[in-house]
Amino acid sequence: MHRVERAIIMAAGLGNRLRPITLTTPKPLVKVKGIRMIDTAIEGLHSNGIYEIYIVVGYLKEKFAELEKMYYGVKLIENPYYDICNNISSLYVARNYIENAIILDGDQIICNPQILAPEFERSGYNSIWTEEETNEWLQTVENGIVTSCSRKGGNKGWQLYGISRWTAEDGRKLKHHLEIEFEYKKNWQIYWDDVVMFCYPTEYQLGIHPMNKGDVIEVDNFSELIALDDSYKKYLE
Repeated sequence: MHRVERAIIMAAGLGNRLRPITLTTPKPLVKVKGIRMIDTAIEGLHSNGIYEIYIVVGYLKEKFAELEKMYYGVKLIENPYYDICNNISSLYVARNYIENAIILDGDQIICNPQILAPEFERSGYNSIWTEEETNEWLQTVENGIVTSCSRKGGNKGWQLYGISRWTAEDGRKLKHHLEIEFEYKKNWQIYWDDVVMFCYPTEYQLGIHPMNKGDVIEVDNFSELIALDDSYKKYLE
């Protein structure tokens, strides 16, 4: 078994789909029923004994400064490319910390902290089995190993979520592959997950970390935010 030693939280994006709220508040700092989304991640990590936490910031970066004072072990990493590149740039600037790491999206709500447990067997993503049709990324798993991933979704597969763990060996590989794609190929408009899933799929033997629906909530748009917290209806008036 491997053990997570550090965490990287991706929090640099513009959050355009939650405007006008995100005109003044970065998406990870948006409150849902009084609690900021990123706080659920940090507190969940702390409850699992993970205190070395790097938060990659870009858009409205100054708003995150208080987190370094509020939480033990939190450090900010600035992504200067956040407004011209996709999120490959955020993991690129944090590439020195991927070994034995858990990587999280900062704009999701962690409802069950146990899904951030530090012990893991293989690199890979927290995933939920879905029988129903989905347009989210969907993995096919055989004998515990991810054999393919569909960007277009499908059904009867393992839906990938923005929580993943990486061994020291795979972390070194991922760092190298990020440098190739970002520095040399200038492949700036892809997700960092594309590097693993589609650019170099044969270089990794990923597993999955099963979880249940409701363990984590992704807030993708304004209607989903209102469904969770109807106080935001005022923005529609």
